[in-house]
Amino acid sequence: MLFHVAITVRIPHDVTPERIKQLSSREHERAAELQRQGNWLHLWRVVGKFANISIFEVETPAELHEILESLPLHPYMEVEVTALCRHPGSLAEVD
Repeated sequence: MLFHVAITVRIPHDVTPERIKQLSSREHERAAELQRQGNWLHLWRVVGKFANISIFEVETPAELHEILESLPLHPYMEVEVTALCRHPGSLAEVD
């Protein structure tokens, strides 16, 4: 199953810069791991925001939920998920 996931990160003002740096480093490691595993297919930064747009491929919505909860910055994320399916007019093949 493919999902479009829009993530906006909102870190509270009382979180120290050191803590943000730690979480961000762990977040990059986890994102890289998920990309190597083939679950996180595409990752784009939203210009001017602490946000991204991503495409995930997973077996179930529950698997996606578990993946999102595993992200170190998850407690500070606003996440919007949209399930995707192939458009009949698409020329691109989808596995």
